Amino acid sequence: MRLGLKLFLGFFLIAGVAAFFVMRVFVNEVKPGVRQAIEATLVDSANLLAEMAAPDLAAGHLAEGPFAAQLARAMRRDPDAMVWRFPKHHVDYRVVVTDARGIVVFDSSGRDMGRDNSRWNDVYRTLRGEYGARSSPEDPANPDSPSVMHVAAPIHDPADPARLIGVLTLAQPNRSIEPFIVASQRSILRQGAWLVAISALIGLLATWWLVHGIGRLQRYARAVSAGEPVAPPPPRRDEIGDLGQALEQMRRKLEGKAYVEQYVQSLTHEMKSPLAAIRGAAELLQEPLPEDDRQRFVGHIQAQERRLTETIDKLLALAEVEQHGWLQKRGPVDVAGLLQQALDEVAPAAQARGVSLRLEANAPLPALEGDAFLLHRALVNLLDNALAFSPAGGTVVLGATLREGRLHVQVDDAGPGVPDYARERVFERFYSLPRPDAPRSSGLGLPFVAEVARLHGGQARLDNRPEGGARAALVLPPAAR
Repeated sequence: MRLGLKLFLGFFLIAGVAAFFVMRVFVNEVKPGVRQAIEATLVDSANLLAEMAAPDLAAGHLAEGPFAAQLARAMRRDPDAMVWRFPKHHVDYRVVVTDARGIVVFDSSGRDMGRDNSRWNDVYRTLRGEYGARSSPEDPANPDSPSVMHVAAPIHDPADPARLIGVLTLAQPNRSIEPFIVASQRSILRQGAWLVAISALIGLLATWWLVHGIGRLQRYARAVSAGEPVAPPPPRRDEIGDLGQALEQMRRKLEGKAYVEQYVQSLTHEMKSPLAAIRGAAELLQEPLPEDDRQRFVGHIQAQERRLTETIDKLLALAEVEQHGWLQKRGPVDVAGLLQQALDEVAPAAQARGVSLRLEANAPLPALEGDAFLLHRALVNLLDNALAFSPAGGTVVLGATLREGRLHVQVDDAGPGVPDYARERVFERFYSLPRPDAPRSSGLGLPFVAEVARLHGGQARLDNRPEGGARAALVLPPAAR
């Protein structure tokens, strides 16, 4: 199971179980809570009615007295009330009064006159000076019928408050409050469902946030292990960000060590040949020589010194672009100005070799985003190569076109082209081909060009033209709009 799914299920399980138990407690507490509140109201109402019924019960005419008449009028009233979305059009109370023996002497419903209620808990306990209440089925013959809540209050003789003369029981069917209980439970369940859904969404977002950061670290680690240049993970102010920075520091140290070892080996290998030539020429110069030979050996030493200097300079330039693996500077680049600046820089060398330069660019050219300095150096390298392989009287053409959504900056020369055996190796470090009238180059110019192209999300190419000569190209993506 994937880590993201484990995190999400774990979070959802915790939130879901907590929400389930909380909702269960709330739902289970709604019914008794409402009934307890109703019971408290019935206690107040029963005591109030008991005090009102006391004079008529003491006088012996409760069923025909003012209390019964007023109560009958109240029972016939239509409250015409809207209680929490539920209409109420009748009074649900039932009033039963028993004498001191527990015999019913008044029933607002007229059903149980003369019945002995002394065995019922509400009357039984009240006659003994205790709080009496009970809940019984609405239909005694059907135990499954809705229950009715009964709350009793003692009736005392107005002339002798210490003497108990009866019990007033106030009853209310639970079915009258059931809609409120059901609506409350549904509301709790609905809000609970929203709570679970929001918890799941929060869990999903939190899981995505964590997995996204871990996934970036994973892709970064894979790219590093595969030897691919890759930008470090973006900074984050948490443990994942700290881990990413630690991985980047480790990569830098490990790659820096390997990078130095590789370049020291490469540089040592490349320096052997010119140093051997310098040493041989220096040994010969220690002997007496004709002036022409001495000048020839001095020139040979100077040429090898230039070769070493060029190799070191280009190796440092290549190391500069390779050490980070991503662009350190990025900004808008004027392509037309870039092409013209590159031509202007190599113009003196072209004039010295007797080679013409020409610019062919289809306007308007798309904008580029990148490092203008690196792109300039890459173009100068391509132009230098083209000049080195072009014969006197030839023409080097620098052009730029937009094809298939990418900018192609290409340099055409009139030289011998690239041999088939060398086409796969021209972008290797230190690999170079013999030039018509100059010593081999350092073999670092085209690797530098390829690295600059890669840093800009493009690629470098070197192909032969059908009409003769070679075409070197930088294929770059235009700037995002």
